[in-house]
Amino acid sequence: MNKFIAIAGNIGVGKSTLVELLCQRLGWTPFYEPVAQNPYLADFYNDMHTWGFHSQVFFLTHRLRIHHQVVQFNGSAIQDRSIYEDAEIFAKNLFQQGTLNVRDFETYQDLYKILSVFLPPPDLVIYLRASVDTLITRIKLRGRDFEKSITPEYLSKLNSLYEDWINSFTLCPVLTVPADDLDYVAHPRHLELIVKKVQDKLTGREEVVFAPEEVAALNQDSSNAGQL
Repeated sequence: MNKFIAIAGNIGVGKSTLVELLCQRLGWTPFYEPVAQNPYLADFYNDMHTWGFHSQVFFLTHRLRIHHQVVQFNGSAIQDRSIYEDAEIFAKNLFQQGTLNVRDFETYQDLYKILSVFLPPPDLVIYLRASVDTLITRIKLRGRDFEKSITPEYLSKLNSLYEDWINSFTLCPVLTVPADDLDYVAHPRHLELIVKKVQDKLTGREEVVFAPEEVAALNQDSSNAGQL
């Protein structure tokens, strides 16, 4: 039976990398974030209050298209960032900082909620949880010029919105990965643990968590191997 997983998490947490590694490991197909240029972006940066709504609707439409492609795809797939994050995290953040006014935000939310009713949800959302320090470290490592201006305060605000969203999300099961403690790029055993938890969750196990002691044991094994 085909499965659909969406990977969620803050900027720099490692979503795209985990999509790639899980797809390689499981033989599934990746669906990455859309790369099309937002035609409203230049206007948005010049006048955020006027063009914030237009820009967010463009992103929502693009994400909706990707979600639909995954649902229609004949095979198991993993999506890099979910449609839910556009509305629950980024649009909400623009509203809270005053970039979107009440009328535009309510119209956007109405559109999102109506679309969500008709969208089949994923079989599983993998939420990568990481501290601001971890996010900053990983953002610096990948060295993207346009991310250099991202502040710790901004990441912290997004983290708070992510926690509010994931704690109230009920459309499908959620597997929360402690991304501060698991480096699935450097340590293959960390990836194997994530794969096992994903498989457990997809087979219907209700309670699937990363126990602190098993994560600590993995990190200790990795540390010992590095000293050999």
